[in-house]
Amino acid sequence: MGISFETGPNSGHGKRAILIAGPTASGKSALAIELAKRVDGVVVNADSMQLYEDLRLVSARPSIEEETEVPHRLYGVLPSSEAFSTGAWLRRMSAELETIWSAGQVPVLVGGTGLYFKALTEGFAELPEIPDAVREQARLLADAEGVPALKEALVAAGDEQAAETLNDPQRLARALEVILATGQPLTRWQKEQQSSPVLQAADCLCLVLAPPRNWLHERIAKRSKLMLSEDGIREVKVLLAQKLSYKLPAMRAIGVKEIGAFLTGKQDNVETEYRLIVATRQYAKRQETWFRNQMPDWQRLDPSREIDADAVVVDFLTE
Repeated sequence: MGISFETGPNSGHGKRAILIAGPTASGKSALAIELAKRVDGVVVNADSMQLYEDLRLVSARPSIEEETEVPHRLYGVLPSSEAFSTGAWLRRMSAELETIWSAGQVPVLVGGTGLYFKALTEGFAELPEIPDAVREQARLLADAEGVPALKEALVAAGDEQAAETLNDPQRLARALEVILATGQPLTRWQKEQQSSPVLQAADCLCLVLAPPRNWLHERIAKRSKLMLSEDGIREVKVLLAQKLSYKLPAMRAIGVKEIGAFLTGKQDNVETEYRLIVATRQYAKRQETWFRNQMPDWQRLDPSREIDADAVVVDFLTE
């Protein structure tokens, strides 16, 4: 029997939710299912790659068996040919949340895409469409010359604030795209277009899984072996057969390039597994940096130790 978890205008609380972030391979999905069982919850996807229908194993989506334990939403709902923005995800998530609350259930949002959580709890600025040529210009500069060149280009284009405050190459490239395409700095767009938050962090149980590095690396190694299994290779083969642009998000998922090189004979199984491990570790490190910098007030849990799901939920309900 689940614990009573009332939401809405008559409950004494705002619209409540459980939010679970964490690096890849940290056990987020398993925890989400355990918490959802206790609060009559619905697990909702907050991971950009798990949106795509072709990548269940490669993106570590919940298995079919796991999805039968509690309701799951927004998993595998997009074709790989579609590019899905944060704004589009936020609109779809907002509709899902209203449906879940209307049914008297609790949304349990889980994923590794930090920007999704930030947009939900802090608001989101819908930025203009960027012409492909401008985006390509910024990305090529990032790939070829890195952070110093991006900062120099931003200063030359008139966005000194972004050059001074940003250090991540992807965010610098995004700022450069915006000012080159629109003539306006990214911060001005964000200030003028910022929407109201869909969720108030004070009304939510906000969790970040923060595992020890060695423990996480062991799980990443196991996941890499699984990605190179017969089913993982089949997923990538089916995706590549669609001959999609490598600019699409689904085609940039970890595993697609690496297993694609294995399928074409450019590298053997051992080299492919090594490259999968390295790419996944690097991604996990970027995620951890984001969570540390952007979510400093979220509660940290160590998944290498047994997490008392009942205690986690009860503490939230009694706040």
